[in-house]
Amino acid sequence: MPSETLWEIAKAEVEKRGSNGSEGDGVEIGEKSVFFIGSKNGGKTTIILRCLDRDEPPKPTLALEYTYGRRAKGHNIPKDIAHFWELGGGTSLLDLISIPITRDTLRTFSIVLVLDLSKPNDLWPTMENLLQATKLHVDKMIMKLGKTNSKAASEMRQKMWSNMQKDHPDRELIDPFPIPLVIIGSKYDIFQDFDSEKRKVICKTLRFVAHYYGASLMFTSKSEALLLKIRGVINQLAFGIDKSKSICVDQNKPLFITAGLDSLSHIGSPPVPDNDIGKLHAHSPMELWKKVYGKLFPPKSTNTLKDVKDPAKDPQYAESEVDEMRIQKDQICSVKKKYHHIIVRSLAHILET
Repeated sequence: MPSETLWEIAKAEVEKRGSNGSEGDGVEIGEKSVFFIGSKNGGKTTIILRCLDRDEPPKPTLALEYTYGRRAKGHNIPKDIAHFWELGGGTSLLDLISIPITRDTLRTFSIVLVLDLSKPNDLWPTMENLLQATKLHVDKMIMKLGKTNSKAASEMRQKMWSNMQKDHPDRELIDPFPIPLVIIGSKYDIFQDFDSEKRKVICKTLRFVAHYYGASLMFTSKSEALLLKIRGVINQLAFGIDKSKSICVDQNKPLFITAGLDSLSHIGSPPVPDNDIGKLHAHSPMELWKKVYGKLFPPKSTNTLKDVKDPAKDPQYAESEVDEMRIQKDQICSVKKKYHHIIVRSLAHILET
């Protein structure tokens, strides 16, 4: 029997990897994806550019943007590829979450939630809306995956708990996010000048949310040292390098807590007097923390918090010539609409007579 050529062996290996990936037998997927969501103008693009070693000024993200990075594994070994997606507009474009995360790509994804620490009143609504919308969509995709590949869906549900040790005392008290999640607090350079009590509430609240979802939590700024630490975390998501075991829970320093290393006993209870907790009427720990946080940092009114739905009307994308042409077009459309109504009424009158 003739021996196989190198080409035939390589082809068979690729086909084997493809079938393994579709059957979900635990083989690591070669290409991974990282989806950045978070506060508008919160620094998502800056973090991505730093992770990719691109020395260029960040530009506003219009809606949904994509780029990719490569990382060498060794001599004559194909480079790993990581896909980076970024959702712009804060919470105004939640529907676009469904575009990159599909039933077929689901198992390659990790989520990075970037929250602007300098705007604490927007922090909870931004975090809640983005995480709820993402979790709802991912749960739907896992259900769809389960109908065609129950083994892969089952593996995903088991993997959710991989960051939490089996003997962790909080194992029965948390609800891990369905895919890997990292929460980054940006603009720490502004946050560090906040009043001590405000910093304490924000730190404890974010620690609770991250721990509840089985997520990593870390703060960053324009500091090169902090950006390097964030880059290491993103590289772990994108290329599977070893996870950092570092931990810093001191509210007077940038937090850095790897998933599974925190605990409810260390976080403590919500920062509110004991005699006030009963007055909050919360139905769950998450709701209790939300109400406590909202007392110190009440969310802005719906009108001011709501982002611009139409990017064409967003001031940050203003271009005088384009905007002037748009105004002229809208005026023409308005005139046409006005005369259309007049003609319709006139025809209706003629028909009646």
